[in-house]
Amino acid sequence: MSEVGSRSSLLRRVAVDVRPLRHDAFRRLWIGQSVSVVGFQLTGVAVAVEMFDITASSLWVGLIGLAALVPLVVFGLYGGAVSDAVDRRKLLIASSYLTWASTGGLLLQALLDVESPGVLLALVAVQSVGFAFTSPTRGAVVPRIVPRDLVPSANTLVSTALGVGAVAGPLVAGVVLARSGYALAYGIDAALFTAGLYAAHRLPPIPPLGEVTRPGLRSVVAGLAFISRHPVVLMSFAVDIAAMVLALPRALFPEVAEERFGGPGAAGWLFASIAIGSVAGGLLSGWIGRVRRQGLALVGAVVVWGLAVAAAGLAGDLWLVVLLLAVGGAADLVSAVYRQTILQNYAPDEMRGRMQGVFIVVVAGGPRLGDLRAGAGAAAFGVTASWVGGGIACVVIVLALAAAVPALRGYRAGDGPDPDNLVEGAAEPR
Repeated sequence: MSEVGSRSSLLRRVAVDVRPLRHDAFRRLWIGQSVSVVGFQLTGVAVAVEMFDITASSLWVGLIGLAALVPLVVFGLYGGAVSDAVDRRKLLIASSYLTWASTGGLLLQALLDVESPGVLLALVAVQSVGFAFTSPTRGAVVPRIVPRDLVPSANTLVSTALGVGAVAGPLVAGVVLARSGYALAYGIDAALFTAGLYAAHRLPPIPPLGEVTRPGLRSVVAGLAFISRHPVVLMSFAVDIAAMVLALPRALFPEVAEERFGGPGAAGWLFASIAIGSVAGGLLSGWIGRVRRQGLALVGAVVVWGLAVAAAGLAGDLWLVVLLLAVGGAADLVSAVYRQTILQNYAPDEMRGRMQGVFIVVVAGGPRLGDLRAGAGAAAFGVTASWVGGGIACVVIVLALAAAVPALRGYRAGDGPDPDNLVEGAAEPR
């Protein structure tokens, strides 16, 4: 084989797999989410910085996580059940408009110079309700619009796009907040979110398949019972909770940026750092779909995350903190892809909405609890102890879970049920 051919073969093996983008519905959904997530991340930074600006307290910044967590848990579980019972396209459209409205509220309070922590928390809670419906619905849509063998690649593309948004959003926020103000940040978010709305409107109808269960407490309990019967699925949630609740230092970024590195510009880099690694990992993710021992890879990725976070908490230079958190972000992308793929492959279509509801509660709720944990820990023991101690605790807990549950570390690609991919034409790109 020629040198050029060898390089081309290596690139195909290492570079991100873009084959899912050949499918029209997924491509539109991916582009819309890729654009709108930039604004979503920008708003996340703006709200945190505005809260610290008003209160001068990392504990109040941590309370933003609590304000988002409560509606996320309640409506995330219920939203997943609704997603299994209605046309997922219609549900995605309706919940997207609610999220858009909450961004409009943030813009209005900034224009009116309200400066109220309570108003910020209330608007974050409304935004969380919309997110609790859109996210599980979008996750349940993916296996319906791409073939089963491309689901890991589709999840990698989604995770990479989220990572790009999580880099671009905070960096833009750092510039906007330093030179303009909160209103412009929220206005940019509202404008970018129109791409997500357009993508939702362009989806084909996605009615429920199989047995339709009326959404309510009984259907939610049935979904939780499904998880309890599958230790691999249960433990995939458990390791993510440990990673995000114990190790995520996000709520500490505004205080660290202000006291150590000079203010909002540094805050933008700190908020973007984890996602920088996620993007880099996604662009070099061609190997992820070929790993067979995915359970062991999941555990290893979370351990790397915890160690990288702990090391970052001890670093004294901004560039080194960003680099170490980027390493953690790359590891987090790997763990996210395997967790999502395990869940989607285990769940039959009539259960996917509820599984995605639980997934979103864990994936989005864990970081919010992590914000509260980090903020409270900083108030009680100091920023460094909260940051470093959380990373070390994450490693210890995850290794203990892997030792206690052999099914997790023994999970291999293709294990579990084989739910049908029942979208007509999903296997044929157009």
